[in-house]
Amino acid sequence: MKLKIAFLSLLLFFCFYGKAQEQNPNSFSFKWNNGFNLESADKQFVLKFGGRLVIDHAFFSQDKVSDEVFGQLLTTSGTELRHARLFFSGTVYENIDFKLNFDFTSGRTALKDAYIGFRDIPIVGNIRVGYVKDPLRLNVLTSSKYISFMEFAMVKDFTPIRNSGILLFNDFLHKRLSAQAGIFRNVNVNGNDLSANDGYTYTGRISGLVIKNKKQLLHLGIAYSYKKPSTRTYRIASKPEAHLSAEKYLNTGLIEDVNSIKLLNFETAFVKGSFSLQAEHLTSKVNTGSINAIDKYLFSSYYGQVSYFLTGEHKKFKGSYFGFGRIKPKNNFSSVKKGTGAWEIALRYANSDLNSKDILGKEQTDVTLGLNWYLNPVTRIMFNQIWTNIKYFGNANIFQMRFQIDF
Repeated sequence: MKLKIAFLSLLLFFCFYGKAQEQNPNSFSFKWNNGFNLESADKQFVLKFGGRLVIDHAFFSQDKVSDEVFGQLLTTSGTELRHARLFFSGTVYENIDFKLNFDFTSGRTALKDAYIGFRDIPIVGNIRVGYVKDPLRLNVLTSSKYISFMEFAMVKDFTPIRNSGILLFNDFLHKRLSAQAGIFRNVNVNGNDLSANDGYTYTGRISGLVIKNKKQLLHLGIAYSYKKPSTRTYRIASKPEAHLSAEKYLNTGLIEDVNSIKLLNFETAFVKGSFSLQAEHLTSKVNTGSINAIDKYLFSSYYGQVSYFLTGEHKKFKGSYFGFGRIKPKNNFSSVKKGTGAWEIALRYANSDLNSKDILGKEQTDVTLGLNWYLNPVTRIMFNQIWTNIKYFGNANIFQMRFQIDF
């Protein structure tokens, strides 16, 4: 089934191109721009086709205290195809957008993006309908192929990254002020749910560029999300910031009799030349119990990270809803032209506290040291060393590496 989807996507793309050329061979251009792009001369039609292949390796260890509490590790190493994706996206008749993004890892096909969008709506700006990113956290709004670490920080585990619903977003004051709002159904991770009876999520976010010039950028934002699950259940569980890790040291267990969940997130990002800083703090307030006896649980997570390009490159901010974009080395790696590519060092401190009243979900801190080598705009190799401390319950160490190509 997944091969059929990939084949149909490719067929649709090239059939569109062939038909366009047949009708008017001079009206469309087919070019490479770190991906394949088909564009009409009047800019009314823009189609893109691309994908990514990401291969990870990891090595694990934990101390005796963790062995006693969580059990010994079943394996001390692992490898996986972290991502194997194909996407097809574009704009038709100037103001209608669409995107289909499939992931073929783990022996199954999963949707990562699937939406239809409408541009240039008065006041509202943009509308997207389908399976889209919930605009709650800057960290996950940035594509995983552009982040400075192999995995997102633990703030990602408090609510799904994507959901099915309607998203509105717009920029104001020459893109210095941005706002997003969405209504989502709490469906499964693929965006398909025939019953879709697990309630709704309402999310709003506002952000601003306090400083924006050629030399530096300062971004500030705040987001709020209200969840009303019909199943009246909620759970938070976190691995260390390594996907290959099999251990979820943090776990609230299934919280039942949930009336509502309120998530509040503060975010900031600063870029000055080759240096960048980013931080977020998220809290989740869970209201449970009957009308006459309401218990409130409070869980939190935060991270702070810094990075620096040794070769002089800098991060590029795509926009409030899109986060940071692709890094383009000043000199691509080449043994003939003596190019070194781009080199980035990064450090992140992250903490999640899932202890609240009678729920002992534990507290964990991850310190991650990263080294990234961007051979060219579409290829990079990453190295991450993670030191994990589960407060009062031991320590773990993870070394992982990634080989990535995306276009």
